[in-house]
Amino acid sequence: MPKMKTNKAAAARFKVRKGGTIKRGQQGTTHLLMNKSRKAKRNLKKNTVVAKNQSKMIKTMIQK
Repeated sequence: MPKMKTNKAAAARFKVRKGGTIKRGQQGTTHLLMNKSRKAKRNLKKNTVVAKNQSKMIKTMIQK
């Protein structure tokens, strides 16, 4: 059976942290920013953690 290929789109978007959790960027940062408050835009810069029910699927896609 051949090796599974890494999903490069997922590998660019997600990083596995030391404890095994996966971090990701926030959505909503590219356009329509004039409707968002300064505080909301500042908080969108921060990374966040992927939900536990999604992390298994993402780990199989990036499989390092």
